[in-house]
This record gives sequence, C-alpha cells and structure tokens, in this order.
Amino acid sequence: MALVRRSAQQLLDMRDRLHTLLEEQARIQFESGIGAAEVRSWQNSLPAFLTDVVDAGLGHVEVLLEHKLPHNPKRVDVVLCGTHPRRGTPSYVLVELKQWSHAEPAGDDLVRVPHYPEPVLHPVEQVRRYCHYLVDSTPSLAEQPGAVHGLAYLHNALESGVWRLSRYETDEYGHLYTMDTRSRLVERLRSLLDTDPTTRDAANRVADDLLNARHAPSKPLLDLAAREIQEREQFVLLDEQQVAYSSVLQAVERARTNRTQTVVVVLGGPGSGKSVIALSLLGELARRGRSAYHATGSSAFTNTMRKVAAKRAPRVRSMFKYFNDFMVAEPRGLEVLICDEAHRIRETSVNRYTRAEVRERARRQVVELIDAASVPVFLLDEHQVVRPGEMGSLQEITAAAEALGCRVEVVHLAGQYRCGGSEFFDAWVAGLLGIGHRRATPWSKLVTREDEDFVVRSAGSPADLEAWLLAQRSEFRGTARLAAGYCWRWSDPVVVDGTKALVDDVEIGDWRRPWNAKPDKRVPDAPESHYWASDERGFGQVGCVYTAQGFEYDWAGVIFGPDFVRRDGRWVARREHSHDPAVRRASEEHFHRLVRNTYKVLLTRGMRGVCVYSTDAETREYLEQLAR
Repeated sequence: MALVRRSAQQLLDMRDRLHTLLEEQARIQFESGIGAAEVRSWQNSLPAFLTDVVDAGLGHVEVLLEHKLPHNPKRVDVVLCGTHPRRGTPSYVLVELKQWSHAEPAGDDLVRVPHYPEPVLHPVEQVRRYCHYLVDSTPSLAEQPGAVHGLAYLHNALESGVWRLSRYETDEYGHLYTMDTRSRLVERLRSLLDTDPTTRDAANRVADDLLNARHAPSKPLLDLAAREIQEREQFVLLDEQQVAYSSVLQAVERARTNRTQTVVVVLGGPGSGKSVIALSLLGELARRGRSAYHATGSSAFTNTMRKVAAKRAPRVRSMFKYFNDFMVAEPRGLEVLICDEAHRIRETSVNRYTRAEVRERARRQVVELIDAASVPVFLLDEHQVVRPGEMGSLQEITAAAEALGCRVEVVHLAGQYRCGGSEFFDAWVAGLLGIGHRRATPWSKLVTREDEDFVVRSAGSPADLEAWLLAQRSEFRGTARLAAGYCWRWSDPVVVDGTKALVDDVEIGDWRRPWNAKPDKRVPDAPESHYWASDERGFGQVGCVYTAQGFEYDWAGVIFGPDFVRRDGRWVARREHSHDPAVRRASEEHFHRLVRNTYKVLLTRGMRGVCVYSTDAETREYLEQLAR
C-alpha cells in the first residue's frame, strides 16, 4: 500500500501541493506527524524526478509514492507501474531518491554523507535490498522473473561529486544516476516501461495487481537458522539492519589490522530484526573463518538455537553459549561475541554452582563479555527487562566499555518486522500499557486502512480465547500459542497411571490448562520448556514470559492475570497475585515496571495477530474497548 497513487502526469501537475498531500496522508495512516526533513525531501525530490518521468514520455504510468513493503515497516520512495515495451508484461521500477550533492564510500556497502552523524547504506544497495525483499515476499512477482527493477537517483549530485559511489556494482535491482547522467536515466526508464500512452489502462491494472497481491509470511527465524549458519545467507537485511551488520564486519577488520577493540550496541524494539542480524552475522563470520560465538541469557532461546541450527551438524551447537560461560574466558580470545537479548545481562555471572576460586575473582558480567572478544556485539531492547537483576542497557554497556578503553558504536533499529510489519501495533501496545506518552486508542481508530495485515481481538473467556487461536490456526494455518502472566503456581509433573503428566495449574473458572513443562522435567507428549514456542506440541499448554521471550509465532493469545489490573483509569501491579519469586522481591516501582514489561513481551510475539483476555472484569472491559 502507498500513501498516494496517481499517474506521473497527475502528480507532476500537483507538484506545489504534493508534499502537503503526502503529509496529510501520513498523519491519517500513521497517526503521527512526519518530520520536517522528510517533508522537505518530498518537496525537493519528487517534482525533479516526476519531471524526468514525464519528459521520458511516461506521464501515463501509474506511480505509488511511499509504498510500504509487505509485512515490513519500510517504505519505497517511488514505485513506477507499467508494461514492458517489448514483452508487454508487468514492469515495476523501485526508486530511491536522495538529495545528496556529495558522498564518499565508508567501506563495504556503507557511505558517508556530509551532515549525517553516522554512515548509511549505499543507495544502490538500499534499493537492491528492497527489490529482493519485495520479490521474496510476493509469490506472484517471484513467478515473473524480470518484472522488478531498481534504481537510485541523486538528483542534486554531479557524477564528479559521487563518482566513487557510482563504481559500486550494479544489476537489474540497482543502478545509480545523478543530475548530469539524467539522459541515461531517461533511457533506462524507456527500456523498462512502455511509452505508448494507450497502455494507461494496462498500467492501472499492473498497479492494482501489486497492491492486491498475496504476500507470503515473513521467513520465520527458526525455520531458516540451520541454512543461515550452514549454507548461505537467507535473510534480506534492510537499512539500519544492514548498517549494524556492516558496522560489525568493519570493526572485525579494524581489530585485525589495527588491534583495536570496538563494542557495537544495536538497540531495537520487539521484532525489529535483532536476532536476524545476530544469525546473519554468525553465519557470515563462520563462512569467513572468524572465531565467533552467539550468547544469550535465555535458556529457552539458546537451547532452541542449538537444536535448530545443529539439526544436520551437531558441531554447530558449540557456537551457542550463555552469558555466564565467559567468566574465565581468555581476554580477547574471540574475534566476535554476539550477545543477543542483551537486556538480560545480569550484575554478575556467579550462581550457586560457581566454584569458590572462580567466585573470588568474578567481575561484572558486562565486563566479562566485553573482555572476551575484540568485537563484542550487544543486541537489546531496554523495555524487555522482566526479572530483577537484569541490567542490560545502553548506559551500562557504554560505561563499562569506555572504562575499558573501548571504542563504542551504536546503531538504532527502526520499525517493526514482527506483527505483520504493522506501522500501528507498537503504538497500540504502548498506549494500552501506558508506556511513554502514547494515549490508549482503540485498534479500529488507529487502523484506518481496510487492508491492515495485523489482527487484534479480545475474548470474553479463556475458552473463547483458545477457540479463536484454534480457528486462526485451522483457517489460515501457521503456529499459535497461549501465554499468560505468572499468576498461578507452577507444579512439578505428577504420575497418573504410571505416566508423568502436567498439572492443570492455570485455573480460570471451569477452564483449566497446564503451564509448559519445567526445565529438565520431561513429560510424554509435551515439549521440553526450551521448545514450547517452536514445537507444535506446545499448543494446549500455557507459556510464561520466560518461554516466550525471544520467539515468535503466527497467532498469540495473551491472558492478563490478576497481577496487572485497571483501577480508576490506571494500571495497578499487585504483588500478592504474582507467583514469580524473583519478581515479587522487587521494589514497588521496579515491580510495576517488570510486570508491565512482561505483558509487553507477551503481546508482541505474534506475527499475524493477537487476542487478549483478562481474569479481572474491569480490565477485561478496558481490553475490549481497545481491541475493537
């Protein structure tokens, strides 16, 4: 879907107010303002490019402005829709417009632009990756080789000012043009789009086909982990994701040539692609023969990665570690240590099993992790801290790194790649839970487009919630899981007729279900706790935040327990209803934040939809109002 759709000539005729129309549409569709810089870019770039399109004899082609990629928050500046001049088949040209007048390569696929504080992705690589992603996620385009093309246009630059950028490798998905190569741009457009104005109706149909195309779900992280690490790159990284990836690889080369130590911190919300970056890096570093490990503080996530990635190569299991595995690591013994879910870093790695001699010389866990590699990489979301003692944050990591004399690089990930790539769901969750300054808004008012991919519902009972998940799984296929706040006891399995069985601890009226199995307490016909989110047998058990965090499934059901309720228009966290021993010991303010973060994690696991229910009547009414 696009913010604005018209023919090239129609858009050019409204050039003086086009940026205003885009701003109005953005405010309607995104329910937020657009930055002044983006409005200026529309005002400066679009008339220049549309003039070139019309001068090329293509005023009749259909144009999509700010076209959103499927299941993805990223938007392509311009998509030209028409027919191929020789074949008469659909032809799409994706265009990235840049106002730059000067730019220099910054190594690999990054460029440095004056007045930009950090390097950005090469514009050819940016549009190339948009093309790959669009084809990968649109089956009808994958079945039409040669239908999609890409180009970057630096309309304010002379080739002499960016000539080193123009030497970047090009292909059908990526060409670069400047102000003084405009004639080549016009020739390129004419070679891809029919200039015959009688093809106007066909161009309209081609645009309709793209906007109405069926989109396959995003590639699930776990399904591709084995191939990602063992065979070849399976993920298409976009924009800041690729910047983070390239920043790490550059830091590795600096460490080898200059013996420097660089700490890279990657910040992003749920579903922003942190674990995709981690696995892409691990696979590439392994292929390059670099010594690298992946580490987390999550038993469920690490064990699942070990199982999936080592499906055909057991040795791969050794690449997945825990944060507390590096207490006695050799300083800089690794080239790279990738710390995923780094918000789960703790004050110390010491536990009751730590040997006395190790305990005596133990340091802070963040210091141990930094000291273990030439390039420690921390990927985290500061709003996913759900246990006391978890302290992974930009401030903590930066302070520790600078104290050790390390260079620090920070990359901020934008957007939501889970939850259907919804532009709205993050804002809805923030408003629902009272995070930041977002106001609570009913889903139907937040989503103004009929074709919003993500589904939000509420249920009147746990049985209705479970039935909804079953219906979604049956009708649309995919994975579904039911999770809840930690408000019921978690019993050991019992023996029934000589066989171990889970206990139905989660009781709500006459509805009863067991928690997922406990770690190291196997039960027939139920997955181990590590694999609750990824094993199809996990449906039928209720997961908690510790088994859900770090994972994704298509359809998420969330039970709000009595530990987090609405009273007099605000959220109240009730310690007496929590069955989490560690969380119950937190201070009052910290307890509220931990419980709220727990529900934020549970709400953001679904890729296609979420259904919510509360055991508390007042809270249930609130959820019903917001899920409408």
